[in-house]
Amino acid sequence: MIVNSEDHENRSLSDLLSLDLDALEEQLRDWGMSAAEARRLGRGIWRQLYHGAVASVESLTEVPSAVRNRLTQEYELPTPIHVARQGDLRLGAVKDLLRLPDGSQIEVVLLAYRDRHAVCVSTQVGCACGCVFCATGQDGFVRNLSASEIVAQVLHMQRWLVSQGRRVSNVVFMGMGEPLLNADTFKAVQRLVDPKALGIPPRRITLSTVGIVPGIVRLADMCHALPINLALSLHAATDELRDQLVPMNRTYPLAALHDALAYYVDRTQRHVFIEWTLISGVNDSSQQAEALIDWLRGLPAHVNLIPLNSTPSYRGEPTTGQQLAVFTAVLDRHGIAHTVRQRKGTQIAAGCGQLKALRTESTSGGTGPALKPLAQAPRVINRSFKGEGKSDLGALISR
Repeated sequence: MIVNSEDHENRSLSDLLSLDLDALEEQLRDWGMSAAEARRLGRGIWRQLYHGAVASVESLTEVPSAVRNRLTQEYELPTPIHVARQGDLRLGAVKDLLRLPDGSQIEVVLLAYRDRHAVCVSTQVGCACGCVFCATGQDGFVRNLSASEIVAQVLHMQRWLVSQGRRVSNVVFMGMGEPLLNADTFKAVQRLVDPKALGIPPRRITLSTVGIVPGIVRLADMCHALPINLALSLHAATDELRDQLVPMNRTYPLAALHDALAYYVDRTQRHVFIEWTLISGVNDSSQQAEALIDWLRGLPAHVNLIPLNSTPSYRGEPTTGQQLAVFTAVLDRHGIAHTVRQRKGTQIAAGCGQLKALRTESTSGGTGPALKPLAQAPRVINRSFKGEGKSDLGALISR
């Protein structure tokens, strides 16, 4: 039934996660299986890959040995190597540094709430957008991640959750890189929502962008197939200031960005999340708040206010409590829905690229927080956060 392949010693292995279920079943038929048998075994393999979150092809123990042996000759799983972990168990959040086969390093975060577990994934190695307060942006762009490498981050966290009888319930594209500059982001989302794969409801997936206008339009046009949430990293409501903080604004200025969001809202009938990192003396003034009110006119939006998570490469400081009150008072006066993030991210180097930077610093002899050894997977507290609903991603994953 299964014919062993020959002369495969010098053959490079294919990525098993790159196959959709139809392609996997076709492969099994090509190996001599009947359509019914290929369908049964294909779904069994699929179930172990995504629901069991196995770490290697050899771990597909529910598959007959002949099939498993042939798979190991032809395919591999893009399982990243776990390099380092930081976590604050009291807050129920951990952040992992992962190494890819080419030596590149990326970050993934797991957030545990009372009734849900959210994974924050990266879409690129580095980032070309150059936001001045972002550690990843200061490293520059290296390459896009493949759809499999994005999905593998979710499976990395799923593997640990499955051992506790839990599953990933939400995914946010807010890690390293700009999702809308990587075409494979959409392929990854399709695999995440596929009911035969991870089966995460689209409303539990949020994509964050600095404002790539063509990507927002494409997302709007795909709303019926992929009705996921959209978050915009705005951070300033005047072109003069946003050009400084988010250089991509020079390509897609605020007027064009507003038009794209208006198109998105019209096509999807959904509101958008606005992310605003509050930097003391930079964008936390009442004038910027008023400018934000003006810019939001006609856009149903929820504003997430995030006190700056400082990085060594940017000297800015988080806003003060007094100035935060001034800023939120303007939003309240105009009836703009908003939440304020609790600054738990500082405990796990949660800013994009920070854990990678700490690892680089520590291995080169620099000082910095010690990274947690990986002898034992850390326990994530399964409880509600203090101030739940006002955490960094609470408003985005509450559905």
